[in-house]
Amino acid sequence: MLNVHAAAGASILRGSECSLEQKFTTRQYMIKSDFEFFHNRDTSLFEVDYHSHDFYEVYFFISGYVTYYIEGKAYKLKPGDIILVNNKEIHKLVIGDGALYERVVIWIDPDYISRLCTDSTDLFMCFEYSSQRKYNLLRPDIESLSYLRSIVTKLEKAHNSMAFGSEVLKNVYLNELIVYLNRAYLETSEEEIEADIENNPQISEIIRYINLNIDEELSLDKLATNFFISKYHLLREFKKCTGYTIHNYIQKKRLIMARVLLKEGSKIMDAAMNCGFGNYSSFSRAFKKEYGMSPREFCSSVSGE
Repeated sequence: MLNVHAAAGASILRGSECSLEQKFTTRQYMIKSDFEFFHNRDTSLFEVDYHSHDFYEVYFFISGYVTYYIEGKAYKLKPGDIILVNNKEIHKLVIGDGALYERVVIWIDPDYISRLCTDSTDLFMCFEYSSQRKYNLLRPDIESLSYLRSIVTKLEKAHNSMAFGSEVLKNVYLNELIVYLNRAYLETSEEEIEADIENNPQISEIIRYINLNIDEELSLDKLATNFFISKYHLLREFKKCTGYTIHNYIQKKRLIMARVLLKEGSKIMDAAMNCGFGNYSSFSRAFKKEYGMSPREFCSSVSGE
């Protein structure tokens, strides 16, 4: 079954007449206010270091040798796999040599998805709940994968077209894609993908605990005591799984969360306190060091003042 899945996955968008060669970009911010679409092919080996971004990312893997690291988990990808990353998760890619590396990547502004949601349809589900269900990988069945492939093909064609109505059509196809990604998320079985996920279960639980309690005291002593692990072992294993020291990881996650809250309209002190900063001065210094502007300057830039 996996071989059939891989063969079907490898055909996503390959040979599509609408596909245009795109140059890989290293920027991690959006220029457009709704979404951006990338279809890239590379033959050279490169690595994308740990990072986060303000938008959601939908990553369709087509071919190559790729391991996608997200919040302490390593996903060994197969053609046709889909990775969903939200705007609070730290992640990176390691690309192996020896094969054409091809993928489709779509960046989506959370505000765009918010406008689509209804009282009975939470389209954030596949992005926000993936970490709660402990994985970011979708591996749809052949029928679902084929339908998702057809949506992405239509989206790419509209994205690259100057024909009448293409601007309208690309949003129609994006909306359809978001709905069907949520359906694929609901249908994905954890058992089908566990063999291709490498992680330290104890470190994963600690990361989950940190993310759920970001507003509380999260000292090394407290974490080691709560999880019955020696401080030395925790420090070593955490750095190996995440690329960060515990202190740096917690600081970065607090700043990421504070930035999200500020963008959503939270007051500066509320954002600081809700993300575990004890006072404004320490929060402001850390925020400016990370993002190159003070919290007040960031709020002004978001509001357009």
